[in-house]
Amino acid sequence: MKTLLTAMLIAAALSTTALAAGSHEGGHGEAMAVGEPGNKAKATQTIRVTMKETDDGKMIFTPNTFTVRKGQTIVFAIKNAGELDHEFVLDQEDKVMEHKALMEKFPEMEHDDPNAIRLAAGESGEIIWKFTNDGTFKIACLVPGHYDAGMHGDVTVAKK
Repeated sequence: MKTLLTAMLIAAALSTTALAAGSHEGGHGEAMAVGEPGNKAKATQTIRVTMKETDDGKMIFTPNTFTVRKGQTIVFAIKNAGELDHEFVLDQEDKVMEHKALMEKFPEMEHDDPNAIRLAAGESGEIIWKFTNDGTFKIACLVPGHYDAGMHGDVTVAKK
């Protein structure tokens, strides 16, 4: 009986860790302050963003600041020109910082969120986003250590 109980406890502990570290799908049940997934056909602007490391050890987005209008749909065309995996995550600053802490605990976490994309070296991808609220929001790479190496920026959403 003790062996069975021990085995069950170990199995439960391992499955909890696996679930926590496995995937971050659709974790945004409520409306996001930063906006919502957009329709590419309604996009009014494409912003090309490069992610990479620099020779002096920094990690950057180029450009790392953007100004858009409330109600505008943007295509973020993102290229990882670096040698490491990088992410582009768009959200409120407090949500970015919560997510950063979670990623530090579970660095292999995979994302399936419309406001985030992870790209291997040399890969490209898109995020199509409609900004429904004005304010200042963050972009960030939440691979552990990358944010602290400078890989973050601001998106200012101006009233119409």
